[in-house]
Amino acid sequence: MTEALDALAARVRRELEIFAYPPRDWVLPRGEALDVAIIGGGQSGLAIAFALRQARIRNIRIFDQGEAGHEGPWVTFARMITLRTVKELPGPAMKQPALAYRSWFVAQHGEAAWEALVRIPREDWMRYLNWLRETLDLPVENESRLIGIAPEGELLRLTFQRPGGEESLLARKVVLATGLLGAGGPNIPKIMAQIPRHRWAHSSEPVDFAALAGRRVVVQGGGASAWDNAATALEAGAASVELHIRRPEMPQVNSLRWMEFEGLFRHFAELDDLSRWRIMARVFSLPMPPPVDTMARCEPFSNFRRRLGAPWLGLRDTPEGVRIALPDAEVEADFLILGTGAVTDPAARPELAAVLPHIQRWADAFTPPPGEEMPAIALHPYLTPGFALREKTPGACPALRHIHLYNNAALPSMGPVCGGLNGMPQGVERLADAIARDFMQQDAARYVADFLNYEAPDPVELEAAARRAQAAA
Repeated sequence: MTEALDALAARVRRELEIFAYPPRDWVLPRGEALDVAIIGGGQSGLAIAFALRQARIRNIRIFDQGEAGHEGPWVTFARMITLRTVKELPGPAMKQPALAYRSWFVAQHGEAAWEALVRIPREDWMRYLNWLRETLDLPVENESRLIGIAPEGELLRLTFQRPGGEESLLARKVVLATGLLGAGGPNIPKIMAQIPRHRWAHSSEPVDFAALAGRRVVVQGGGASAWDNAATALEAGAASVELHIRRPEMPQVNSLRWMEFEGLFRHFAELDDLSRWRIMARVFSLPMPPPVDTMARCEPFSNFRRRLGAPWLGLRDTPEGVRIALPDAEVEADFLILGTGAVTDPAARPELAAVLPHIQRWADAFTPPPGEEMPAIALHPYLTPGFALREKTPGACPALRHIHLYNNAALPSMGPVCGGLNGMPQGVERLADAIARDFMQQDAARYVADFLNYEAPDPVELEAAARRAQAAA
């Protein structure tokens, strides 16, 4: 299999060479500053770096807080068996056939195995991302957690926490490719404040499932991650697992399915504010139904119970366990898992503290019609069509336009092209184009001057003239 993957990697490089024109590195340097610092080495960060390289923007680096080979959720806190998306999505391959997951899989297992594959195993996806990173030779610096972004003239000063202490560097552009949690943080209900921390965990945190064997576990939430954690606890030997879902019925409509078409992926950002608001209001108001195969993991277990219409009205810690007050019952648990998702709020991101007062949000830019208010959308940053932050007060913090959000905070502004696999090629292409456009415009005067002073003889004409002279002699 190693030989097959080596051959595929060679094929990738050959195919990229075919369309390597024009090869010229064109971005004018700013001293030792990076052109682009990408925060997040998961699937989005890799795709963005690849797209920038294709645009001949090469002075870039990717920074990830995880260890090498553990970027993103796939082998950390993700607990599904397979990815939730269909296997055919182009994802970070950016529509380069030889770089696709399918090519990687078939090289090892053959076409028949691909046809039999239903969904991509998540550990397999991590191995594929590691291969993609190595094949493209993308520059990732691990164990580098961004803790601060501060304007410094026309540049941005980035401060990282690393194993050896704090380090800083300058960059012209910063892309926050930090996924769902990087747009804010885990959604922790206020009611959890009265329960000792050893009694509960959020689904995005490490959970010692082996320690839950023989224990009573209650999971709050009805989404995919809640079901995944319930299934994992059952498979680890929990004495009982209950899933408490606030809604009286399971959701049936996946609103994102309607959104999967090229026109919307490519041009959602150009829609007027009211259209974008109404589409996002629909998305935010309809909960995402969990995949059928995710729910099926729990069904074989007789010690599993799903409770609908079961919001937590109260929690009380006792020597026997946590007592949960429901509308029609009281339940006792040894351990709670919160499958409550994430919140999007720039104020929850410490790295944005220095620029936070200047960030324009949807609440600052748009007033929805009466009756169509939605505070959850209003909190989101109001981005440019190139994923960049805008100033609340023009001129107060010009450097904001050099911070690009390619995470879930961009959803109301950009649509479903920021973080997941579905619209990744279109979203990443738009981001790379915006960054290249900014660089070209910032240095337009220098390019013009360089062109006006350009007097180098064309090498093709020189060669032709030499042949003519030789023939005449």
